[in-house]
Parts: sequence; C-alpha cells; structure tokens
Amino acid sequence: MPDTYAGDFQERFYTSSDGLRLYARDYRPDEALTGGRLPVICLPGLTRNTRDFHRLALLLSRDRTSPRRVIALDSRGRGNSAWDENKANYNLAVEAGDVIAACAALGFERAIFIGTSRGGLILHLIAATRPALLEAVILNDIGPVIEAEGLARIRDYLNNGRQPAEWSEAADILKENHGASFTALAGEDWREMALALYRDVGGRPVADFDPAIAEALKSVDFSQPLPDLWEQFESLSRLPLTLIRGENTSLLSKQTADEMARRHSGLVLHTAAKQGHAPLLHLGRIPAIIQAFLANCR
Repeated sequence: MPDTYAGDFQERFYTSSDGLRLYARDYRPDEALTGGRLPVICLPGLTRNTRDFHRLALLLSRDRTSPRRVIALDSRGRGNSAWDENKANYNLAVEAGDVIAACAALGFERAIFIGTSRGGLILHLIAATRPALLEAVILNDIGPVIEAEGLARIRDYLNNGRQPAEWSEAADILKENHGASFTALAGEDWREMALALYRDVGGRPVADFDPAIAEALKSVDFSQPLPDLWEQFESLSRLPLTLIRGENTSLLSKQTADEMARRHSGLVLHTAAKQGHAPLLHLGRIPAIIQAFLANCR
C-alpha cells in the first residue's frame, strides 16, 4: 500500500479481492496521543467520496483530549478509486467486501464506523456477516427501510440534472437541487459541497463517480416495495449505535427511525436541524454528538 502525503492526511491505495485499486484517506495523529483508542472508519454515500468527511476527520484526529485515527474510504467507482469494468459490481455485497479488504490492508481487526446513506447500508451487511469488525456504529440518515420517494428523487437529479460549466455554477446547481431541504447551509457551504462532489477536469467541474452508478437507479421499479434490512439491523442492535437523521430528509422516515429506537433501546437519535439527505457531519451540534458518542467507546 504506497502512501503519499497531502498535508492533513496520507493518501493510501489498496487492492480489492478482485484486483481493483481502491483509495483511502488516512488522518493519523501520533500514536502516542491516541492512547490505543480504536480508529474511526468513514463510509460515504451512493455517489459521494472521502472529501465529505474531511472537516469531521480533522476535528476527530486533532481532538485535544482524545484524538483518534480516522480513515475515509472511496468506494469503487467513486473519487480516487478505480472504476469497475463490470458495472454489476456496484452493489452492497461487493462494496462491503471492499471495506473488509480495507480493514485487512490497514491491519484493523476492529474499528468504529460512520456510514452515510449507502455507507450505512454497507454496515448493515457487515454487521450480519463480519460482526467482529464493528465496535460501534454511527448511521447518517439511513436505516433498514429506504423511502421510495427519496430514492426516486436521487435518481432524478443524478440522471437528469444539468452539468456545470464552471465552479460557481456547480455550487448554484447544488443549491437549486437541495436548498429547500438544507436551509442550514450558507454560500460557502455550497461552494465546499461542490468541491467535494466534483473533480476538476481542465478547469471544469465533473461529477466524481462512474455514471453507471446513477444509471443503475433507472432500472429500480418504484411501484414495488423496496427490500428492507431489518434482519441485518438486528446485528447492529447489539452494538453502541447513534442515528443522525436530517430534519428535512426524504430517505429515512420518522416511522423507521422510531422503530429503530424501539428495537435498539440504547440507540442515540439526533435530528440534524435544517438539513436534508444526507446531513453534513461537521455542521451544527453534530460534531459534539459524535465526540460524545466516541468518548464512551474503546
């Protein structure tokens, strides 16, 4: 796994079980400061990448009293990870295997995980198949039931939205698509989101994921109930668990969040005020919620 340094973190590459070159950001404080505390591994959403976690990773790795090593992963076909020629491999089972491969490459037998949206679905599968990897879990706006209306909305703006010609337009497009549900965000937040979602190609912002990932949503039959993961959630219910739910989310219903709390009596539920799907984890009270949760973990 060759390493390069990018200021605040190490850029690391590892190989999946089927030979794909995958990418991770490694925010690594001095080991003497971490006191043996377990690392935090961050898994992004459907078309998102490691940049979503940058500001949170800095907060956690530089915490004055209890810093932790933080790893953020780019799933295959996203960010700096290679695109897969076999587009059928963009599925939860394969991507869960990639997370397990990352842990093996980094030498982690156990960690605390943060999963945003699809990253949280991957954690449901890992909890059911490799529970020994999970010390504790934070789910960001995701649960065992996905609301079809919210997923259809994601399908539409990923496949039908206009492509920006310049960076200021990229921020404007994001605000047009998400501004109604993310009233907590200011102008600089939209520019920061654009830098996280797009890659600079010759001075022009280009969506930083394989288009086949968005294309696959077109084949989903939204007239039928989406499969749920309640069985896998039972494995998560044995772990320390925090759920962050956007106040204006369309993907995770209050009914599902309440049922998760009923099935997991120790679940910590936090509502991200004035945010939709999926909440930005460095805004508002969310960092303090996460730090308080981590304070009770190994």
